Amino acid sequence: MGRPVPLRDLPGVLTAAQLQQTVDAIAAVQHSSGALPWPDGHTDPWDHVECAMALVLGGRLVEARAAYAWLRRTQEADGVWRMKYEGLEVLDPSVDTNQCAYVAVGVWQWWAVTGDRSLVDEMWPHVRRALDFVLDHQAPGGQLYWSRSPEGTVDRDALVTGSSSAYQAFRCGLALADLVGEPQPEWELAAGLLQHAVAHHPEVFLDKSRFSMDWYYPVLGGAVRGNAGRERLAERWAEFVVPGVGARCVADRPWVTGAETAELVIALAALGDHGRALRLLTEVQHLREDDGSYWTGLVFDEDVRWPVERSSWTSAAIVLAADALVGGPTLELFTGDELPTGVLLSEDACTAECASRA
Repeated sequence: MGRPVPLRDLPGVLTAAQLQQTVDAIAAVQHSSGALPWPDGHTDPWDHVECAMALVLGGRLVEARAAYAWLRRTQEADGVWRMKYEGLEVLDPSVDTNQCAYVAVGVWQWWAVTGDRSLVDEMWPHVRRALDFVLDHQAPGGQLYWSRSPEGTVDRDALVTGSSSAYQAFRCGLALADLVGEPQPEWELAAGLLQHAVAHHPEVFLDKSRFSMDWYYPVLGGAVRGNAGRERLAERWAEFVVPGVGARCVADRPWVTGAETAELVIALAALGDHGRALRLLTEVQHLREDDGSYWTGLVFDEDVRWPVERSSWTSAAIVLAADALVGGPTLELFTGDELPTGVLLSEDACTAECASRA
């Protein structure tokens, strides 16, 4: 089995030893079931995968394997994971399509970092079932219906953040399909429609514009790049970025969060904006604790940490961001230069395809 390239120093920000300490802090909270929980003890599939990705970067492959084993044990026959678990017990039986999709990103990252096919082969049936489930919840316009209730009712609203993240997941899923020799042409079309909806049709999504994730996630997930991506980030930079502190979670609150700041760093790195990305990651180190863990956020006008918790997924986002800035595998994962794009559609072609699906 291959082994990750050791974590590298990010000069002036974090040493490799400090990053390893953060990875070890994530591993320290892992449940005996393999779950990687929030501070309150619950686990959701998306943040669980993000934490597993950080474990892989830090060489904690035994723990990462346990995290993926947890996903295999908890996935249901129709491809879903529920929104919240405690260990193996379901706490919230609702289903979030984006949470289900993200497994594809994690499994592709495992392969890209380790070159180990054994986990890919174990996880491929679960990735396939998950993305097929997500595909079944794609609207005719390309956006994803965001959730399903415990009773099975589909909420036909769509979220920019979830659809943007799922676009990256479909691309990673297509790469995995090529790797295992099981092409998925329906995913190719789904990815193209999803990209088109995120990049060109904001009207099909709920208005969550006060949240910074809706601002930067189209760039982070790869649906909007190049000049369009740079223009998108420039439009609301002053609303969301607090100089010397980090990125707000919501535009109208004096609250910066480590995870949002780190994800914005990755989005900037994917655009080639290394300078601003480095500055942001440097500024948010006020959330670091001596054991390598990270506080979730800071109410900066009162200088109060809130919530009063150190979250595994915030630590994971910091590790991923630092790896992206040193040109590690995270940068390639989020630039997506080696990932299939799906069938990219013109406006006319998309209109025709959407009409045929309606």
